[in-house]
Amino acid sequence: MKEWQIAEPQKQVPAPESVSSEVKAVFGQGDASFVAAGGEEGIRQLVNDFYAEMSSLKQAEKIRAMHPADLAVSIDKLSRFLCGWLGGPKRYSEKYGKIHIPVAHRHLAIGEAERDAWLACMEKAIARQAYSEAFKSYLLKQLAVPAERCRNC
Repeated sequence: MKEWQIAEPQKQVPAPESVSSEVKAVFGQGDASFVAAGGEEGIRQLVNDFYAEMSSLKQAEKIRAMHPADLAVSIDKLSRFLCGWLGGPKRYSEKYGKIHIPVAHRHLAIGEAERDAWLACMEKAIARQAYSEAFKSYLLKQLAVPAERCRNC
């Protein structure tokens, strides 16, 4: 079992000394994670890379099929969600209203394989970013929490 498959509550992790001064804060506190992700532009890049991985990985074929052919709305929703979830502006609720992750995904059959495929895509997308290694590790572990909350079978 991969480390990111274990859903844990969010933990605050201090940024290491090697992280730039603008990010020297505690991941998970205030907007430190949002800043570490590059703000809205960085998050949008992460999400674009995530969906590129989803569209190319054999392991992700089933979850890609759960999305519309045109990913524009999916990209917008995930980008907006991550923006607020990482401590930045609450862009998702500004446009789409409140989100309850299990309810939003209950119409889809999401089991362990689908959760793991989603996380594998995210792992590859995170690896493509110029984030610090500490933030990459932190982010992937934290994303396991909402990924697990989507699981319904």
